[in-house]
Amino acid sequence: MLHRDQPGPNGSDDGELTVPMAWLYAEYIADELLRTGDLMPPTSFEFRAGRDALALTIFLSDTDGELPGIRVVTQLETWLSLTAYDQPWQDWVGERMAQLAARVAQSGMDSPDLRLAEDAWQWLEETELLAPDLNAVPGGGAVAGTGEDEGPKVWTPAWQLGLPLGHLAIHLF
Repeated sequence: MLHRDQPGPNGSDDGELTVPMAWLYAEYIADELLRTGDLMPPTSFEFRAGRDALALTIFLSDTDGELPGIRVVTQLETWLSLTAYDQPWQDWVGERMAQLAARVAQSGMDSPDLRLAEDAWQWLEETELLAPDLNAVPGGGAVAGTGEDEGPKVWTPAWQLGLPLGHLAIHLF
């Protein structure tokens, strides 16, 4: 999703604003999928993790460099397979980001879309959220209560929490 804008006649920026439409569109689709699924409050960090993980999936799966537009529904199966539990999503994102960065560097052009994707990826990797420990051994110890917010919790990288939320939101769509 490289920008096709050309620099000015002397090689400098001609002063026009380049809008990161590809990233913003991917983020919009992800936001709508999560809101439709009604899985988390839109103001929560968990929602942001899901939105960013889905937006990265949508943005990086667009290999043609075109916005999917009306083809969104036809892409749902692809996004489901990329976000599935048994897929190496983190490795896939790293590889696709490196490929896109190489293409941008080779073109000599700036890509605000790539910068926003890199920011989202950095946040997803570096931010940890307190989440239920899904790997806890059932019956492994006494839990002091039975409420939804009770039970073992663990600090989890945001992408590990956001990815299943995004996957579930696609299913619910």
